[in-house]
Amino acid sequence: MPAPTLLVLDTAPSPRLGRLTGRAVVRYTDGAGLAARLPEADVLLVWDFTSDAVRAAWPGDGPRPSWVHTASAGVDRLLCPELVASDTTVTNARGIFERPIAEYVTGLVLAFAKDLPRTLDLQHRRLWRHRESAGVAGSRAVVVGAGPIGREITRLLIALGVQVALVGRTARRTIHGVADLDRLAARADWVICAAPLTESTRAMFDARFFGLMQPSARFINVGRGPLVVEDDLVDALRKRWIAGAALDVFEREPLDPHSPLWDVPDLIVSPHMSGDTAGWRDRLGAQFVEMYELRLAGKPLPNVVDKRQGYVPARDLDN
Repeated sequence: MPAPTLLVLDTAPSPRLGRLTGRAVVRYTDGAGLAARLPEADVLLVWDFTSDAVRAAWPGDGPRPSWVHTASAGVDRLLCPELVASDTTVTNARGIFERPIAEYVTGLVLAFAKDLPRTLDLQHRRLWRHRESAGVAGSRAVVVGAGPIGREITRLLIALGVQVALVGRTARRTIHGVADLDRLAARADWVICAAPLTESTRAMFDARFFGLMQPSARFINVGRGPLVVEDDLVDALRKRWIAGAALDVFEREPLDPHSPLWDVPDLIVSPHMSGDTAGWRDRLGAQFVEMYELRLAGKPLPNVVDKRQGYVPARDLDN
C-alpha cells in the first residue's frame, strides 16, 4: 500500500518531518499553488497558519484531504462552508500555546498593576517620579473563552490571588454563560478575551461593552483581532472610559504603521507573540508527527474541531 501524500502549506522555517520518512510522501506548496495541489493530498498540514489560502482553495474541483491539521489554536482562517459540510477531519494545535499565553496575560496584569509602562517611559525621560501601584491579589477578572487557553489563564490568575469568573458559550458547573458577561464585566478590574472567532463572537467587544466597564479597569485581548471593534476601543481609551488595554491580536496583521492604535494612550501593542516561546515551532512539528503516527496506527486523533462551532469542544473545569 503506497504511503499517504502529505501536503504542507509551508512557510519558513519548514516543519521537521524526518520521522515520517517512508511513511508519508511529503509535498510542499505556498498559498498560490494550494488549489492545484489539494486533489493529490491525503493529509494537509497548514504550517502557514496566517494564510487564508485554505478557505479560498477548498471549494474547487477534485478530491480533498481527509484530514486537515493547523499549527494554530484558532481555525477561523480555514473554515468555509464547503469544508464545514465535508467529511474531512480538522484538528488544531491544542496543548502548545496554553501555558505561554497564560504567562503572557499574567505578565500584562502585573505590568498594568505595577505601572511598569509608565516607569519605563519615565526612565527613558530620566524623570524620578514616585508613585503608588495597585495590588493584584483581591482584584476581579473576567476571562472570556472557556477553552484550554482561558482555563490556563484562570489558573494562573487565581494563583496570584485574583478572583476570576470564567465565561463560556454556555453556563455549566464552574463556568458562566454569555448572558452573565455584562454583569460580571461591570464589576471587573480585568477583562481578558481568549475566545475563538466565530460568527457569534465577532465584534463582541464594542462601544456598548467598553461603556459597561469600570473607569479603572483594563481590557486584554489574546484571542482574535476581529473580536474587538478597534475604533471603539480607541475611542474608549481616549475618553478614559477604561484605564488601559493590551492587544496581541488585530483585525489586520501586521498592524499598519499608520494605525491609530500605535499612539493611543495606555494601550500596549504586541505583534501576536503571546504564545510564541522559544522552541514553539519544534513543539508544533513534533505534535503533528505524533498525531500522524496515531492516524497510521488507526487510533483516534486528539484535538478534533467541531467545525460547526469553530473550536475543539472543551470539557468542564471540574472534569
